[in-house]
Amino acid sequence: MAMTNPFQFIQQVRAEVSKVIWPTRREVLLTTGMVFVMAALTALFFSLVDLLIRTGLGLIIG
Repeated sequence: MAMTNPFQFIQQVRAEVSKVIWPTRREVLLTTGMVFVMAALTALFFSLVDLLIRTGLGLIIG
């Protein structure tokens, strides 16, 4: 594997970073909101499943 000097490496890194399509502020806020909503829905779902299992076991065990 050929080694490049630090200057060439930095040039290559800058060239690759310039190709990245960065998300807009609106996209970041929207996807962050979606993550929070999905996390809340998942927590609610598993809380309900836990309640049902606890209630069922309480009825079986007495």
